[in-house]
Amino acid sequence: MIACVQRVSRAKVSVGGEVCGQIERGLLVLLGVAQSDTESDARRLAEKIAGLRIFEDADGQMNRALAEVGGAMLVVSQFTLLGECRKGRRPSFSRAAEPTMAEALYEVFVRAAAASGIDVATGRFRQHMDVELVNDGPVTLLLDTVDLNRPRRRKSEN
Repeated sequence: MIACVQRVSRAKVSVGGEVCGQIERGLLVLLGVAQSDTESDARRLAEKIAGLRIFEDADGQMNRALAEVGGAMLVVSQFTLLGECRKGRRPSFSRAAEPTMAEALYEVFVRAAAASGIDVATGRFRQHMDVELVNDGPVTLLLDTVDLNRPRRRKSEN
């Protein structure tokens, strides 16, 4: 799974002009599911994002997590995050999970985020969506379960 996480002061997603998900302060998570992803990956990534300390404390340091600031999460499926652009000009989406699997793991991610006590809003899977946001900072992070599952190297191994 690949997640593009943006700290926002507000964000909303609409389908056909109808708002289907909206938050104020919090995180907009654009989520792409790969063929190799598992339910464990979805839960781990949701917990990781919910616990990211990327909100400012009283000293202006990024030291607080989403729940600590009373923020919410807006999760929007985005298979194009899996687009491979190394060759040619047209992205290849061969790494992306097929829709049934992707939707199931997207739902696992959403449930895991909500289970951590965070209010979660969503877009609509497999729909053309308009996403509006005000990026706060700006703060944008990319997380990939491939990297999260890779063992950390010790300094002596570098």
